[in-house]
Amino acid sequence: MELEFYGAAGCVTGSCHILRVNNKTILLDCGLYQGKDEKERGNDGFNFDPKEVDYVILSHAHIDHSGRIPLLYKKGFKGQVFCTNATKDLCSAMLVDSGYIQENEVLWKNKRRKRQGLDIIEPLYTSTMAELSMYLFTGIPYGTTIEVFDGFKIRFRDSGHLLGAAFVELFIREGEKDEVKIVYTGDVGNVDIPIMKDPAVLDYADYLIMETTYGNRLHDNLHNQLHKLTDIIKETFAKGGNVIIPSFAVGRVQEVLYELGKLKRNNEISNLMVFVDSPLAAKSTRVFEKYNDCFDDETKKEFANGNNPLRFEGLIFTNSPEDSAKINKIQSGAVIISASGMCEAGRIKHHLKHNLWRKECSIAFIGYQAQGTLGNNILSGAKKVKIFGEDIAVNSSIYDIEELSGHADRDGLIKWLESFSKKPEEIFLVHGEKDAEESFSNFAKEKGYNTKIMKSGDIIRINEGIVSKKVNSNSNLKNQLIKLLDSIDNIEEINKELLIGKIKDVIKKSR
Repeated sequence: MELEFYGAAGCVTGSCHILRVNNKTILLDCGLYQGKDEKERGNDGFNFDPKEVDYVILSHAHIDHSGRIPLLYKKGFKGQVFCTNATKDLCSAMLVDSGYIQENEVLWKNKRRKRQGLDIIEPLYTSTMAELSMYLFTGIPYGTTIEVFDGFKIRFRDSGHLLGAAFVELFIREGEKDEVKIVYTGDVGNVDIPIMKDPAVLDYADYLIMETTYGNRLHDNLHNQLHKLTDIIKETFAKGGNVIIPSFAVGRVQEVLYELGKLKRNNEISNLMVFVDSPLAAKSTRVFEKYNDCFDDETKKEFANGNNPLRFEGLIFTNSPEDSAKINKIQSGAVIISASGMCEAGRIKHHLKHNLWRKECSIAFIGYQAQGTLGNNILSGAKKVKIFGEDIAVNSSIYDIEELSGHADRDGLIKWLESFSKKPEEIFLVHGEKDAEESFSNFAKEKGYNTKIMKSGDIIRINEGIVSKKVNSNSNLKNQLIKLLDSIDNIEEINKELLIGKIKDVIKKSR
């Protein structure tokens, strides 16, 4: 039995791990890299042959966990994708939307490439390809154990991170050996966040693959942060500006709507006007409403009483680009929620372009901002950022309300871990930046846990207890060199020595 670590190993995005057992190859998640991870690692190649993958087990629908499944399909994967029913329905909207974004970004790039006399490029995958890949998905209810093949069973438990998100329990038997239980966390949910249940308590795991996104940080009290959001809106409206909330269209949008609806119903903010400018957010909100039985008791009670806490007077979902453009004419008194959450693509960039330079406006970040993303640059104090090729001054007030994140903080991770009836033999740490992983690893070791920080290409042989390093294929190197060359497409005069130095740098780092 072997575990191989690729995506979200030594970084936060691009979750992708391989389990090889009983002559089968099982992929745990297949997500898109974002921000610096995308620039350094590339999304267009895999370190394995997609045709050899028998199954994908998907923890949840967020694009950094699911976003390369259509590419996997495009490159020859024809097996089954197992996930919860809600995750399947969310992916049917999210992956198609991702394909649409890929198409439009390449369309824009190819116009420039044609002017430069360069060959055109193709998108990672199209919306049609994403739609076709959905035929591979099989939804499974929470708590149901199924045997995928002889000696391999799976069960999904609610992780509290997102509608449909799951801890993946893997029950594995090789020949006459004792059964081994591996648990893959996907993302561990925060506690007491709107709508979602708290993460399920698991009895045990022999081996645990665990995320560490906020492994070195502690969240403030959630209710304090919700008051902070209320104050931000009131103060910004009083100054005559708008509040812009970059948000993941799936999960964070719905949680913010739930809280804003409370403000409206309690008359805490008069004349509240909220625009959700994301067709994907509108679609995913309908999926949330369909699966309201998955919510916490308070939210289920609202639905049972005939009230929809995700809808309120003054809430407007926009779909067409024309309706989106009209929002930019509103100078004050609007809360504008738009995707993407890290400001890398989508309509949020238009709203930032029109409001970021205005001192009377506010930008409120409510989720994790990966290194190298536009959102991270703004949050880190950049004075100017480039949006659609134009330098935009950062004059608005910038706020970080990370407690609305769907990720557990350091203490939340440890508290969930300590609910096990016995300590796992080994914990493999993934999905975290270097500082977060090292900090959490040391903290867990002080409490008696055996942790290992995984890097891309690492292999664990479970029954032998051997850790080895797998040599990466040339695809990562190729992707990085292509991106390096692409980055100089519009430079008329190239410093040859500088270029050679950069190429040598990439090759050295890939070894």
